[in-house]
Order: sequence, then structure tokens, then C-alpha cells
Amino acid sequence: MQAASRSSVNPAGAGGLLLAVLVAGIGVGLLIGWAAGAAAIGALAGAVVGILGGIVAVYVRYRGAF
Repeated sequence: MQAASRSSVNPAGAGGLLLAVLVAGIGVGLLIGWAAGAAAIGALAGAVVGILGGIVAVYVRYRGAF
């Protein structure tokens, strides 16, 4: 009898996903901030949202690995 196979964690994939979501968040925040006249504040807000979004994205992607 074989045990159920578990999906493995790919650290490079997790890091890439985290980085991609972070950069996307910064980009969207930068565009919104630029439109509002405060690009730096928008980029900072986008970074905060991107970090949180990246953590959620990695958790959802690798949920069954642990």
C-alpha cells in the first residue's frame, strides 16, 4: 500500500511567485499614485499590498505541501 503523494515545495517557485506579486502590487500602486499626483506614496502602498498578496498567493499555491 502506498501513501498518498504530497506535493513538494519548490523554493525558487515560491520566491518567484512572491516577487511577481510584489512587483505587480508596486506597479499598480505606482500607477494609481501617479494618477493621483503622489507616485511615491502609491508605490509604497502597493508594496505593502504586494507583500501581503504575495504571502497569500504562496500559501494558496503550496497549501497541500505541508
